[in-house]
Amino acid sequence: MRIVILERDSVGKDVSVECLKELGEVTAYSNTAAEEVESRVQDAEIIIANKAPLNAATLKTAEKVRLICEFATGYDNVDLDYCRQRGIKVANVVNYSTAAVAQHTFALCFYILEKLNHYDHFVKSGGYAAQSGFSNFDLPFTELDGKTWGIVGMGNIGRKVAQIAEAFGCKVIFFSASGKSSCTDYERVDLDTLLRHADFLSLHCPLSDRTRNLIDLEALGKMKETAILINVARGPVVNDEALYTALTENMIAGAGLDVTGTEPMKATNPLSKIMDSNKLIITPHLAWASIEARNRVVEETYKNIQEFCQGRDRNIVNL
Repeated sequence: MRIVILERDSVGKDVSVECLKELGEVTAYSNTAAEEVESRVQDAEIIIANKAPLNAATLKTAEKVRLICEFATGYDNVDLDYCRQRGIKVANVVNYSTAAVAQHTFALCFYILEKLNHYDHFVKSGGYAAQSGFSNFDLPFTELDGKTWGIVGMGNIGRKVAQIAEAFGCKVIFFSASGKSSCTDYERVDLDTLLRHADFLSLHCPLSDRTRNLIDLEALGKMKETAILINVARGPVVNDEALYTALTENMIAGAGLDVTGTEPMKATNPLSKIMDSNKLIITPHLAWASIEARNRVVEETYKNIQEFCQGRDRNIVNL
């Protein structure tokens, strides 16, 4: 098998992909731009990708390809209908980053909620040492206990976040973006109810026609002024311009983002103008990227290919 890895660095240089060489002849590229895909996959039988577009335009001369593997759960970079027509199977990796993303969800939440940037700066600037009192709480914060945690997307990550929020004493409600959720452990509500009642709103849904710009200015206008928004899903689920307006006009209290409308974030993104880290924190799409999760995604991709080579389907998303 000729295996081509289009975005080897997407799992980090500190994580080995050597195990994949047991399965075939491997060619690995650090990163691959859209215009480079076609030439790099022409002779591939198996393609491993993450964000590189794989569609009619980029795969038209790849006559030998039989399997596409994602170094990820999401597969919105792949044209599934085209691959199905060509008989190309597409496999992803599920549940590898659930613990990491759930952990980061609360890291973002607490950073905003407890004004950690402000208090860290207060201590390190000498302000704390210079005062006579033993404490300082000039920027008030609240507890999670007794609050309502709203979730969009009750998949593996959403359920993990719900469990943690409940352990902190929150009431959990959720909106099913697909309308197909079978979860009965928590109260399912419509989007309007979710927006109006959530003290904390975290997004864990895939990007689709249903979820693109789901959180726009109208949606943000329905949220509590004290609410905190957390997006660890996909950037375009939130309209960046609308969020900028909501934050600068104090429509909501704050936001923690691991994703933005484009990746990397453009310098022209209005959110880049918000320097107040007590109101907005943005991390560079790293919620999923614990060491354990990155090793896991390689191991699971290895198993997907191994099973495919033995004539069995594993994690195939376009059957």
